[in-house]
Amino acid sequence: MSGKTFLLAPDSFKESMTAKEVCVAMEQGLRRVYPEAHFIHVPMADGGEGTVQSLVDASGGSLHDKEVTGPLGKPVMASFGLLGDGETAAIEMASASGIHLVARDTKNPLITTTYGTGELIRECLDRGVKKILIGIGGSATNDGGAGMAEALGVRFLDEQGRDIPRGGGGLDQLHRIDLSDADPRLQDVEMVVACDVTNPLCGEHGASAVFGPQKGATPDMVQQLDRNLSHYADVIAEQLGRDVRDVPGAGAAGGLGAGLLVFARSELRKGVEIVLDYTELERKAAEADIVFTGEGGIDFQTKFGKTPYGVAQAAKRAGKKVIAVAGYIGEGIETLHDEGIDAIFGIVPGAGELSELLAAGPENVARTCENIARVLKFAD
Repeated sequence: MSGKTFLLAPDSFKESMTAKEVCVAMEQGLRRVYPEAHFIHVPMADGGEGTVQSLVDASGGSLHDKEVTGPLGKPVMASFGLLGDGETAAIEMASASGIHLVARDTKNPLITTTYGTGELIRECLDRGVKKILIGIGGSATNDGGAGMAEALGVRFLDEQGRDIPRGGGGLDQLHRIDLSDADPRLQDVEMVVACDVTNPLCGEHGASAVFGPQKGATPDMVQQLDRNLSHYADVIAEQLGRDVRDVPGAGAAGGLGAGLLVFARSELRKGVEIVLDYTELERKAAEADIVFTGEGGIDFQTKFGKTPYGVAQAAKRAGKKVIAVAGYIGEGIETLHDEGIDAIFGIVPGAGELSELLAAGPENVARTCENIARVLKFAD
């Protein structure tokens, strides 16, 4: 039975390995027991951090850097991917407008802007792409995507016809939205938005109330930001004829979900579903004898759209067994067995310093997969 085919479809192990590096480590371990096996590498992600890298790796594409406007208005170096088909780009808004780009004492969703995300989109348009995949997790912003739209030619004007300040704090001054200089290519390019939250734009479950505090908003600021987004939604509905206030996912990334729906030809989808589509995972699973997946931590929350869950669902449709490995195994993993993950293994051999365990990730994945392979060998 040396001719087995293994499909390796893990997410990254945060701060330890990219998804591609996990694939390599998995193969190293399995190959010690099955030296003649065939291995299909499909680096995965769920729409969050690492998604661009995984899509680039899986499609044979390329990564590119661009200096853009950061969330606080200062230049930052962001990256985007061009996929192997040459017609699709991938962006993580966090690369340009992420929470990691502001310090604890500079977090301020009244002034943080998505302008740099718009600059990344414009760069992709300049390269002639026909489709843009954009992950919108991890934002530092609460501006409803106005900054993104401004970078693409939309003007947000006050009663005197002046541009309003960037950031969520200036939206209460919005009087008129001017689309006359909006980039026309926005209507020609399909935008697929990786969005794993269903929060509306406004209200107690909206962008400001739910996500504002982690971006530095005080209780008073949360109320101010929510009022401003509500006013923004009113102006959009009145002047542009689009009611996005209560659309599920409109509140993602401080309302960037709403901005993309209004100012671009966009659809919101679960991140892992987008990656499953672009990697053709289900078709590849049909060619395999067994599927391996994994990520840094697996627990009961994994079934709410995380990579191992998405992989398991695709494999299940193809009638394949799934084994998952993880650096950390939390509570409630037994609920995952009914979702298509047949077995879950931890890779950590024992207690140790976190930095050492992260550094030893590839070695631990390889050893764990070797031991799993030795058990599988019993059934051959």
